[in-house]
Amino acid sequence: MVNSSAKKPDIFPDKKEIENSAVFKASPFHSLNKEQRESKSEIFEKIKAALRKQSDIATESGTTIFIAGQAGTGKTVLLSNLFYDLTSSDLVRKNSVYLLVNHEQQKTVYETIAHKLGLDHDYTDIVSKPTHFITEHTGKEKVDVVLVDEAHLLLTQGKMAYQGKNQLEDLLKLAKVVVIVFDKYQILTTEGYMDDAAVRKLEDAAEQQGNRIELTHQERMVADQSTIDWLRSFAIDGKISPIPDDSQYKLQIATSPEQLHAKIKALDGFKKSDGASLARVLATFDWPYVEKRKPKDDDCWRVKIGSWSLPWNLQIPLSRKEKRKNKGLAWAEQFQTINEVGSTFTIQGFDLNYAGVIIGPSVKYREGKLIFDKKASKNKKATNQRMWNNKKIDVSEELLRNELNVLLTRGVHGLYIYAVDEQLQQALLSAAGNQHILR
Repeated sequence: MVNSSAKKPDIFPDKKEIENSAVFKASPFHSLNKEQRESKSEIFEKIKAALRKQSDIATESGTTIFIAGQAGTGKTVLLSNLFYDLTSSDLVRKNSVYLLVNHEQQKTVYETIAHKLGLDHDYTDIVSKPTHFITEHTGKEKVDVVLVDEAHLLLTQGKMAYQGKNQLEDLLKLAKVVVIVFDKYQILTTEGYMDDAAVRKLEDAAEQQGNRIELTHQERMVADQSTIDWLRSFAIDGKISPIPDDSQYKLQIATSPEQLHAKIKALDGFKKSDGASLARVLATFDWPYVEKRKPKDDDCWRVKIGSWSLPWNLQIPLSRKEKRKNKGLAWAEQFQTINEVGSTFTIQGFDLNYAGVIIGPSVKYREGKLIFDKKASKNKKATNQRMWNNKKIDVSEELLRNELNVLLTRGVHGLYIYAVDEQLQQALLSAAGNQHILR
């Protein structure tokens, strides 16, 4: 008989640890719900029709298949499932399916999945960022299918390594079919900005070809519809109503950042040596952080509220051994990040079991509604003006709203909120009543 205490955690990780991993949550082997299964079957038929059409008629631009859905509706799992099935399908040519995502942490997850499944054996960049794909494939034969997760992060203007004007348009010149996952409420930067008219035009063009598919069933949050509606009303509509009772989902208001962090640490559940369990502190980008240099008066960039502070994401120094341990892990899975604060740039597209969100001073509550103060934000990617339709525009309110929306929709089982703005904090405490205040 094998001694059950003599486990080999490096070979056989604890079941809970596996289920809490970002790779597991994005696995192509998850059982799809009815809506996802029907959507997947429909997308396969549309890809088949589009590839047949493109083989008969030489067209300059590929076919767009548009997958719409709000945060948490299972878009990533559907795309991961499609990706795996297409790579082993006779529908497409060998080595002619690529998965792109313009988000470093999510790319890490997909690369890990592709490597575990042996999909990167013949071509190592089967998963990459759009700029890399465009650079590598310009001037070459069109590939069959490109899948784009988080397509709301595609660039709509040139920057540094990318010299084009619109990454989606460029991808459509390099692939016969481009399947995009898109949520306009998750557009976060001016360099990827599209106004409502441009988004509608993109959706309408796909709709006219019968190529628009929408996911509506909430898959991320184990919560009543009343809780999901409350969060959407708060983040998108700027309204605060009484927090609904929900036996499945913990939605509570913390009375201090110290209390919020302590709760998240308690929920994390694993010892330092056992890895992360995906309970993390997040915040709006309202405290300075410059990736390539250190601050003058501190050891690292920090989120600071009164006498309390924690480092921003990926700031805690690690030994070589610890770095090796973290290789291939996204930010939220790394053991030291329980004592860091994540931003949208590390957490977008991810599931956390529990999220503790610090709403910084860029989000205020005045005269019964949320307002967004760009002067209090440190997120230049959201607050800088940009050229759109030949004129400079300020879209900071829209992008800061989307930033809040992304942060508030990460938690699967619970969400804890603390607001720096006193009026917002008091409004949230009033909405919480006695039952939804963190004790």
